[in-house]
Amino acid sequence: MTDRGRTIIVTGCSSGIGAYCARALKSEGWRVFATVRREEDRTGLEADGIETLLMDYTKPETIAALVDTVTERTGGRIDALFNNGAYGQPGAVEDLPTDVLRVQFETNFFGWHELTRRVIPLMRKAGSGRIVNCSSILGLVPYRYRGAYTASKFALEGLTVTMRMELEGSGIHVSLIEPGPIASKFTATALAKVHENIDIAASAHAAQYEKQLRRLDGRGPVNRHKLGPEAVHAVLVEALTAARPKPHYLVTKPAKQGAFLKRLLPADLFYRLMRRID
Repeated sequence: MTDRGRTIIVTGCSSGIGAYCARALKSEGWRVFATVRREEDRTGLEADGIETLLMDYTKPETIAALVDTVTERTGGRIDALFNNGAYGQPGAVEDLPTDVLRVQFETNFFGWHELTRRVIPLMRKAGSGRIVNCSSILGLVPYRYRGAYTASKFALEGLTVTMRMELEGSGIHVSLIEPGPIASKFTATALAKVHENIDIAASAHAAQYEKQLRRLDGRGPVNRHKLGPEAVHAVLVEALTAARPKPHYLVTKPAKQGAFLKRLLPADLFYRLMRRID
């Protein structure tokens, strides 16, 4: 299966994984439709010749407009979809206002479902397609003070593997990418979300939040296992082009270790081990 001339929607392209993958896929011959949420984020991508559109997962009308525009420009051809745009809302579960949790799911889960449902009929008509969802190792293992993000990714994992089974035989292949730490603006966004939505001073976890804030604002130890977005791109290419793409692609050493230990250890021991990770 050649990627030359094929079309793909890549979401969350203002920076990080999305921006890197959009540019790399363009250089490899894909016709890339990159999405961003803000007008000012279009400039750099368009300067590199990438067709860039505004889309916000929390606004269904922008999702519909995106698919309509891409369909019009391609004559109804969307060969692949890489759902990637997301953010993490840190905070202890008991400190999360329910409305804040809802917004996390709107961005990381419900919006992805809405876009995917709009793309599948075009792929069914063509008899082929690739859907790749960028999940996280936190879609497989829990991590303290990341309950909102972890819950959204656990939900995504369940929905995606079910969809993979339901689409078997249709010519549409579905895969999950599960990265560990990747260099991006993800932590900077998470830091802002803590201050925006969590009442740290009133929390029973106030002392622990100081450790979390040090990690997010760069005062903590450097994560020597963090990789660049090119690591995600490498497995994305396989998911998009392999004759039989895998259901799961783990990226980074911590992600592979976490998944392995969850399979190996009794549940109580595994969760106690995860509890010790700051």
